[in-house]
Amino acid sequence: MKVTVENIKGLNKDLKVLIDKETMNSYMDEKYEEIKGTVNLKGFRPGKVPKEVLKRQFGKAVFGEVLDKVLKETSTKALEENKIKPAGQPKLDLKTYGEDKELEYVLSVTELPKVDVKSIESIKFDQYSVKIDNSETDKRIKEIAKNQPSFKEASPETKAKDGDLVVLDYQATVDDKEFKGSEGKNTQLTLGKDLFLKGFDKQLVGVKKDDEKIVDAVLPENFPEKELVNKAAKFKCKILNVKIPEDVKIDDNFAKNLGAKDLNDLKTLISKQINDEYKNSLDQLSKNQILKEIDKIKVDEIPENLIEEEVKILSQGMDEAEAKKNKAKFTETAKTRIKTGLILNEFGEQNKIQVSEQEIQAEVQKQLRMMPGQEKMVMDFYQNNPSAVASLRGTVYEEKILNLIKEKAKPNKNEISKDEAEKILKEAHKHDHDHDHEEEKKVKAKPSKEKKSPTKASKSKPATKKVSKK
Repeated sequence: MKVTVENIKGLNKDLKVLIDKETMNSYMDEKYEEIKGTVNLKGFRPGKVPKEVLKRQFGKAVFGEVLDKVLKETSTKALEENKIKPAGQPKLDLKTYGEDKELEYVLSVTELPKVDVKSIESIKFDQYSVKIDNSETDKRIKEIAKNQPSFKEASPETKAKDGDLVVLDYQATVDDKEFKGSEGKNTQLTLGKDLFLKGFDKQLVGVKKDDEKIVDAVLPENFPEKELVNKAAKFKCKILNVKIPEDVKIDDNFAKNLGAKDLNDLKTLISKQINDEYKNSLDQLSKNQILKEIDKIKVDEIPENLIEEEVKILSQGMDEAEAKKNKAKFTETAKTRIKTGLILNEFGEQNKIQVSEQEIQAEVQKQLRMMPGQEKMVMDFYQNNPSAVASLRGTVYEEKILNLIKEKAKPNKNEISKDEAEKILKEAHKHDHDHDHEEEKKVKAKPSKEKKSPTKASKSKPATKKVSKK
């Protein structure tokens, strides 16, 4: 195989590929040997059909298969040997081809620009860790205890008030008639929460143990017996007990009921939980800083075909006039995204970052946990949409690259308090909100999901292995 590379303009190159006649014939002979054992022709024993007969019968079909195979193998090899990474699908133009002839073709390709990523390891960014004060941990544990009250039995003369637990039996009627589900035994109501029927709790304020009370209530819209919806019902209630709340004792037993080993272990777990609540948001700020620094790295030329594709994505949902009006702005946005993606991909390739199937499945499982009750829908979505899985792979790939940059770059480590963390996040949120508002004023367009990712171009590596005939 002989390859000649011609630089047409900038990143555009033509690769002239020549495969001599002898090599093409050897490919053909190999294919004839392959099919010889599978062909049954009258007058010939299996595997004994002469090549000349096979050529007359199947020559055109065999040559078509051989041509496809040779084009795929040699075009990929030509790109690899000349260290050319194509930005998009190369175009192939056949010049000379045919049985018992040499093969000559031209592969027109837009090359990805060379990217120098050495400066990435010198990037500076803020890395935060939140120091959780003991008082914050104690406050959170007290809130948990408050939301898990225990009750003790009150004296028989105690009148129920909001916050007390009333235990009762009831028998309900509508128009003096009982109905399905009209009876309740040992029903427990915490007064003031109004969780049973609207206005029911209020009528039980003041009852004592062994009291009988008629409560009027309207059956709700979601009542199972549809003919009784919105009907006025009378509930004859027998008060079995009144219990008053007591402070939960925060001790080792309380901690064990929450799954901790003891109270000290619970404090450690709660402290970590509070820290984690801030960690993800603060880590995202660090990554945003890294991306801004990456944007300063120089890339000499961005492939025009990638810019055009990204502009189309940014213009989704717009009419032609609106898209044309915003083309200049979208072009600049596209260049920024693609440049960031090229830099991240180059860094990822140099550091041999890969995404395993286990990591993809772990990401899917994470999304399942975030959408309880919709697990089947999420699984079906990924099973039926290969492009969604590819996008997910790109997200994980990008995340791994950014995490590695964080390890290799130069963080400015800051230990901050919870209050400081809240202040930093609030300021960052305000800045993002103000920026988004300015963007909305500049571009009045339908929102596009792609717009939210500053590194859209890095979702999948902009390279190709398949080569199609022109």
